[in-house]
Order: sequence, then C-alpha cells, then structure tokens
Amino acid sequence: MRIMKADVIEQDASAARTPRERLIDAASALFCRYGINATGIDTVISEAGTAKTTLYKLFGSKEGLIEAVLEREGRLWREWFLKRVETSAASGDGRVRQIFPALKEWFAQERFFGCPFINAIGEHDKSEEKLRAITLQHKKQVLTQIESWAQAAGVKSPVEFSHQIGVLMDGAIVVAMITRDPSAADCAGAAASSLLHAYVAA
Repeated sequence: MRIMKADVIEQDASAARTPRERLIDAASALFCRYGINATGIDTVISEAGTAKTTLYKLFGSKEGLIEAVLEREGRLWREWFLKRVETSAASGDGRVRQIFPALKEWFAQERFFGCPFINAIGEHDKSEEKLRAITLQHKKQVLTQIESWAQAAGVKSPVEFSHQIGVLMDGAIVVAMITRDPSAADCAGAAASSLLHAYVAA
C-alpha cells in the first residue's frame, strides 16, 4: 500500500533501525514496485544491508518475510485511512463520503503501486491459504470500520452496504494502478454516493 510507510522511513532515516525493520522496509519497497516474484532474496538483503542468514533467522523463509510485510503494510495503511477519514468528517454520512477522496490522495502518491494484498494474491498460487487469510483479515477490519460509519449514517443494511463499498474500493485501486490516474477514485466515489443515497432512502 505504501501510503504512510515512506513518510515514516524518511522521518526516521537518521534513527537506528533493527535488522528486522530494515528487511521489512526494503522488502516492502521492492515487492510493491517490482513484484514479489521478480524480487529475489539477494536483492532484499542488499537493499537492507543485512546478511542472508539474518533474514532466514528472523523470518524463516521468503514467504515468512512476505507475510511480515503484508501485516505491517496493512496495519500502517489502516491507521492512515482511519485517521484521514475520521479527521475529515464527524458524521457517519460524511465519513462514508470521505472514503474515496482519501483513496484519491493515496492514488496520487508517487509511491502508489496498487494494493500489496491484491498484488500478492495475484502473484501466488490461488490455492495458497496463508496469504489469503492475511488478506481477508485486513479486508475484514476495513469493512467493519466502513460498516460502523454506514450504521451511523442511517444505512439500513450496513453489512451489505460495506461489502459493496469494498468492491468499489478494490475496483478503483486496480484501475488507478493500471492507468496511473487518481481520478478512478472520483468515479468510484460517485457510485458510492448514489449507493449511500439508495440505502438511506430504503
């Protein structure tokens, strides 16, 4: 997702980071930009400035590193997303409407390379369960938050509504990644506004 982590890295560039942090930072940047399969372990350890034995000691395997990257990326993105939306509007209605302007800000960043969860699932064997479980856990936390905003907005079926908003979000993320056009968020936001009106009116 690469939304706030880049800022954190820049702010903490002079601070001492542990080998684990350096490996996750390096892997996150490389995986998001070049892809997981295209990025070898040697490239990650070179970028992180650590030994290969350190990587295997800390994560066990490349797959373990991938899981750690996704868990950290998801946490940082959710923290940013929640703060961005809730500081922009006080009402449930307003917060639902702020979802896609927030995404547009993310899409406009130079470091936006799509959703690492979508990218990771796309690159891996579709029967792989661990990454799918991590992805679903992230998605569940995001949808639960949207559900609470929807309920506060007077939406009659907040669970169903949150899932529909989730589909619009995923679609906008993929379109923005492919086209490099942040306005994908505007199209999805217009659809979300119509959806919100319909659900509240219902």
